[in-house]
Amino acid sequence: MIKKEYRVSDSGGAGERLDAFLRRQIPEMTRSQLRKLILQGLARTGGLAGGRIVKPAYRLKAGDRIEVEIPPSPPSGVQPEDLHLDILYADEHILIVDKPSGTVVHPGAGVGTGTLVNALVHRYPEIAIVGPEDRPGIVHRLDKETSGVMVVARTPSARAGLLEQFKGRDVQKIYLGLVFGRMPAREGTIDWPIGRHVRHGQRFSVKTRKPRTAETRYSVMREFKDTSLLEIRPKTGRTHQIRVHLATAGHPIAGDRRYGRRKRDKRFPRLFLHAHSLGFFHPATGEWVEFVSALAEDLSAVLKNLT
Repeated sequence: MIKKEYRVSDSGGAGERLDAFLRRQIPEMTRSQLRKLILQGLARTGGLAGGRIVKPAYRLKAGDRIEVEIPPSPPSGVQPEDLHLDILYADEHILIVDKPSGTVVHPGAGVGTGTLVNALVHRYPEIAIVGPEDRPGIVHRLDKETSGVMVVARTPSARAGLLEQFKGRDVQKIYLGLVFGRMPAREGTIDWPIGRHVRHGQRFSVKTRKPRTAETRYSVMREFKDTSLLEIRPKTGRTHQIRVHLATAGHPIAGDRRYGRRKRDKRFPRLFLHAHSLGFFHPATGEWVEFVSALAEDLSAVLKNLT
C-alpha cells in the first residue's frame, strides 16, 4: 500500500469536494477510482487509524488532514498482442509512437483487440499498471483514421506529469490536414464551443446542450484546385475538434465521411489528417522536447496527384 497525507488550508482545498480535491492531488487516478477508494474507507479525515470515514461529496474544511491509502494497481485487463509498433523514441519514462491510420488507440465500444494498447502491453509489460486498466499508459488519443505522433507514459509519475500539461494546454500539437475549398484568410482561429450533438450522441457538434470551449488555429501551407493543405494547431483537445470546426466552417477535411462529404471521393481513400509534431516538457527532466512524424506515405501520394 502507498500512503499519502494532505493538509487543507483556506487557500488550498477548503470548500472543495473530497473527490475533486484528491483528483488534483493524485492525477494518475481517475475520479471513479478515487470515489471507490473513498467509499472503501481508504481516504479519511483525521488519519486512517481512527480517522472519520466521509463520502466523496464531503466538503473540506481548513485544517482538515486527509490520509489516503492507495492499493497496488491491478494487472491490466488488456490482452497483450504481438502487433507492429513504430517507436520514434523511447526512454524509461515515455514512449513516442507513430500511430498508423486505421488503428484504434485503446479497447472500448466493442473493440477489444488489435489496438495500440494491445501492442504496447505486449512489448512494454510495465505499462500495464500505468493508469486505468483499459487504457494503460495513454494520456491522449488520436482518432482511428488519424495517423501520426503520440506520447505514451511508462510510469505513473510520467503519466501524471503529462496529464497535467495536457490539462493546462501546455502541449504543442501540430497537425497537417487537407480541406476542401480555400480558407478565407492565410491564417485564422476557429473558437466555436463544441460538445455532443443534440440528437446524434456519437457525433460532436457546435449544436450541443453542453458546449465546451474549443480553439483551433490554422495557417494555409499550399493551395490546389479545389483543396487546401493546412497546418493546424489545436489549443484545446476536444474529441473530433479539428474535424468539427473545419466542417462547420465549410471546409471539411478531405476523406472525412462522418463530418464532411459522405459521397466517396476516390482521390481521398481515408481521412487526410496527420498528427505531425508534438512538443511538451519531459515529465522527468523538465526539458522541452519535440517529436515529429513525417507525413504518412498514403497521404504524400495524395498530394502528388493533386493539381
